[in-house]
Amino acid sequence: MFIKIKTLNVAAFIAKRIAFNQQRSFSRFIIRLAIAATIISVAAMIVTVAFTNGFQYAVGQKVFSFLGDIRVQHYEAGRPSIAEELPITKNDTVLQIIRADKDIKTVQAFATKHAIVKGKESVEGILLKGVEKDYDFSNLNSFLQSGRWLNFTDSGYSNEVDLSVYTANQLKLKVNDKALIYFIQSNGSYRVRPIKVAGIFKTGIEDYDKLYAIGDIKLIQRLNDWKENQIGGYEIFVTDRKRLDTISSTLFSKLPDQWNAYPITQIAPNIFDWLNLQDQTITIVFIIMIIIATLNLVTCLIILVLERTQMVGILKAIGSPNHTIQNTFLYHGAMITITGIFAGNILGLLICWLQQHYGIISLPEDAYFISKAVVKLNWMAVVVIDVITFIVCFLVLLIPSLIIRNIRPTQAIRFK
Repeated sequence: MFIKIKTLNVAAFIAKRIAFNQQRSFSRFIIRLAIAATIISVAAMIVTVAFTNGFQYAVGQKVFSFLGDIRVQHYEAGRPSIAEELPITKNDTVLQIIRADKDIKTVQAFATKHAIVKGKESVEGILLKGVEKDYDFSNLNSFLQSGRWLNFTDSGYSNEVDLSVYTANQLKLKVNDKALIYFIQSNGSYRVRPIKVAGIFKTGIEDYDKLYAIGDIKLIQRLNDWKENQIGGYEIFVTDRKRLDTISSTLFSKLPDQWNAYPITQIAPNIFDWLNLQDQTITIVFIIMIIIATLNLVTCLIILVLERTQMVGILKAIGSPNHTIQNTFLYHGAMITITGIFAGNILGLLICWLQQHYGIISLPEDAYFISKAVVKLNWMAVVVIDVITFIVCFLVLLIPSLIIRNIRPTQAIRFK
């Protein structure tokens, strides 16, 4: 008959007794300070990642919703993003090829033309974006502040337009007000058309709100003397924006000569380059927070070793090897780290939840394009934060544990 004896992990046992010791001491205060630093560091990293991802998503979503994911237009080398397009002719064969791609969700025609709107007291320059009757305004519904999107007519063109809040305020126009719009022609002359304000929108992106208005593409076709089947280009929405460059390149290979496909990241590079710079913010915060957490833990463990010098001397005197005593303090440091990471997760996720539901943190929209901080939580990023924090902290904890090797039992027992 055999009796199974459970081996006692001496290092873990002593570490638990030290960690859960309720006796008041300086080391107890230092331990709490180290745990608090770890909590703040982990929470700060989680909040930074969630807020930065949310910011990039929210601003990018605005640009994609307003301009599309990919634009198909006539190829023009060095063409500015706000220049009027050269006409392309609708091609049913090309449309069928585009729509056959499973990655493409929506294809919509558009054209743009510069104009000047005359209000009650002033004038304002705009870029009129003309769209067709079947244009899907659902992507823009979040921008609509008052009124409605324009109605289209079966014959002729609609005289309704949607203005931005900025333009409407500058011209002192409201929904259902009437105004005059002046179109400058290529020969230097101009044409005037009466318009009615159907609705007022706000994207929150200052460059777009100061520039764009939305109207009927038939009006632009008539002013440009285009045929009914001539347009400025196509706005394309895709199912997976992570593959935007790949989809755009594939689409380009299928288009006729002199047609080009541009991902919107190339048409508005200033915004997307700025958004990509936010990734550097995450890196900087990561480095700072991990340094803070590790320095606090190292300081904590050094103090623990010094305070427990007599204990170390007694353990050595009764024959405990150095690695067992080292493991005791490593176990203790790991308990502090795990406690800090766990509580940091709770605090970080709580802040994210409060922001997501109550919008506590506001932002100046004219500077950041959004009025409230947006949360987009990536659970894999949270796991990575936890793992990296634990590994870095644990590796750094090996440094002060080496002090134990230089402690002599006879001197340590007399140490006070």
